[in-house]
Amino acid sequence: MMSHLPDVANPTRKLYSSDMSDAEWTVIEPKLPAPKGFGHPREVDLREILNAIFYVQRTGCQWEMLPHDFPPHQTVYKYFRLTKMLKP
Repeated sequence: MMSHLPDVANPTRKLYSSDMSDAEWTVIEPKLPAPKGFGHPREVDLREILNAIFYVQRTGCQWEMLPHDFPPHQTVYKYFRLTKMLKP
């Protein structure tokens, strides 16, 4: 039986039903900003950041209660705040 859940960057991470599918990621990824190419390189996986944001939105959990297999809640919340500032 095939799983409907996508592959994730961290293969040891538990998969959640709120995770983006590979098809959804294919649509979203080109719309995300590319790394700057200078300075400190990006260390986070943007797909994992979005999966964590979707997890909070779907479950209603507090940021501090994100499962530990996601990136740190402070990092996820920082990216969430950045997306709110980009809205017109």
